[in-house]
Amino acid sequence: MMKSILTKISFIVLIFLSFTIRATAPSREPLTILTAEPLNPYTKLIHAIGRVETMHDTLAYNPVEQAAGYFQIRPIRLEDYNRRTGSKYRMKDLFDYKVSEKIFLYYAEMYGPYNFEKIAKRWNGSGPKTYYYWQRVKKHL
Repeated sequence: MMKSILTKISFIVLIFLSFTIRATAPSREPLTILTAEPLNPYTKLIHAIGRVETMHDTLAYNPVEQAAGYFQIRPIRLEDYNRRTGSKYRMKDLFDYKVSEKIFLYYAEMYGPYNFEKIAKRWNGSGPKTYYYWQRVKKHL
């Protein structure tokens, strides 16, 4: 009986020691957390449309269509955007790339992010000319 008690105590001590030996403090090596740039699925399309519309000129203005900025936004589209979002942008604000990009992305997200053809055609308008517009944009993707 004494032998069985000693065996049990030895077994418990052995288990206890095995846990304490493995329970060491974590290493002091620093933890490095890398931050990644957010992905923008529209980057290539933005570049292509900017190339077709204005050759990447943020200050472009088309007096015939009264279209302004990098994306050549017309007054009717700006009015629509303001009505839908409650914004109060004016035509002169479209020369600020970030404002124009924000407006473009608002409409692009209605059809995207991966249907570049539909986004480009809808951005350009409607009708058969959008086919040719898409062909021009597609060359720069």
